[in-house]
Amino acid sequence: MPVAPAVRVLAIVLAVIGLGIPMVLAAMALIPADKVATKLNERVDEVQGTPFARVPSVTRPVNDQLRFGDLEDLAEVYPASGSMFFVTVSEPRQSVLSWLVGRGDPAVEFLTAEEHFGFQAPGVRRTFSVEMMRTSKQVAQYLALEALGFDVEITPGEVLIWQMVCLEFNAEGTECVREAPSASVLEPGDRLLSAEGVQLNEVGDIAVVLQGKRPGDVIAVEIDRPNQGRLSVEVELTSAPNDESRTIIGFIPFDTRRVVLPFELDIDTGSIGGPSAGLAFTLALIDELSPGELSGGRSIAVTGTVDLSGAVGPIGGLRQKAAAVAQAGVEIFLVPRAQSADDLEAARIAGGPNLQIIEVDSLAEALEVLESLGGDPLRIAVAAGS
Repeated sequence: MPVAPAVRVLAIVLAVIGLGIPMVLAAMALIPADKVATKLNERVDEVQGTPFARVPSVTRPVNDQLRFGDLEDLAEVYPASGSMFFVTVSEPRQSVLSWLVGRGDPAVEFLTAEEHFGFQAPGVRRTFSVEMMRTSKQVAQYLALEALGFDVEITPGEVLIWQMVCLEFNAEGTECVREAPSASVLEPGDRLLSAEGVQLNEVGDIAVVLQGKRPGDVIAVEIDRPNQGRLSVEVELTSAPNDESRTIIGFIPFDTRRVVLPFELDIDTGSIGGPSAGLAFTLALIDELSPGELSGGRSIAVTGTVDLSGAVGPIGGLRQKAAAVAQAGVEIFLVPRAQSADDLEAARIAGGPNLQIIEVDSLAEALEVLESLGGDPLRIAVAAGS
C-alpha cells in the first residue's frame, strides 16, 4: 500500500528532528559557556563571562591515605572501622550545555576567569597550592602527635614570598595603590636563597642581613622563581608600614615551618593541593594512633583549615563539598564555624535534608562533638616525653 503524502512528510520531519537534536546538543557541548553566561565582577563593577564552574568533586577517606613507616616501638597503629573523609572540589571549564544543565543546581557556582585564576601566574598558583597542602599535613601531624603525648618539634623552613607588602591602600581600603619598592623585582612565589651573600635558610636570617641598613638602601638578592629558575636581582629596602624605624625588604612570607616527628609518617594526597583538609587529617591521625574509635565506627566528613593552636579556619567551596558528602552517602559533616552565614545556609541547601552539618571552631571542640555522637574519647597512647 503506498504511503500517504502526509505520513511521508511527518516521517521526514521526525527524522530531521531526531538527527537535529543530537547535532544541536553536540554543538552546545563545544561552545564555551561565557558566550551566554555572565555575572557581575564587583571588584571592577563589570559584567563578565563565566567560563568556569566550581562543582563537587571527591569525598575520600583520610584513613586510606595514611602511611606509617618504622614506628620504632614508640607507637602502635589501631585501624579504625569508621573513617574520616576529606572533600575536594574542582573548577572545570564549562560549555553552553553544561551551563544549561547546571544553572539551577545549588551545588554549581559559575566563575569568571578572575575568580578561577586569581591574579597569580599558573606556576605560582601551583607552588602555593602544594605548599599549603604540605603545611596543612605538617600542622595536622604536629597537632595529632602532641595531643597523643609524643614529643614533636617545629623547625623553620625556607623563605618563600606569599605576597608583597602594601604601603598604601585606596580610600575604601579594598585595593593596594602602592606596594613596597621590592615589588618591582620580587614576586609572590619567589624563594629567597641568599641576600648580600648570606644564605637564607629561614626568615630569621634576613634580620642579620638588614642590620645597619636603612630604607632606600639597595641589596643584592638571589631568588628561585617558578618556571624561570635562579635569578639575581637588586632590591630597594623600605620601612615597615606600622613601624618606620624598622627596615624591611617588603614581603610577607609563606609559613614554611616543618615538623620533626619521632617516627616515620606521611599522608598521601597525590596531586591534591590546598589547606582545607587540615582538620580531617588531624582527626584521622589521632584515631589511627590511639585506642578506641573517635568516629564510633561511623563515616564522618570533615573540612576546615587548622593552625598550630588547633583553631579551625574557613575554607572555599563549602556548598560544593556538602553536595559531594551527601552524594557519597555520608550523613555527618564537620565544618568551620568561621564560615559566613550565607556559606553555611548554601551548604545546608546543597547537602539536602539528610546531611547533618555541625560547626566547630577548634580541634578540641571537634573531639567533643565526635564523643557526643557516640565516638570514644581521646585516649593518650603514650606518656609525654617517652
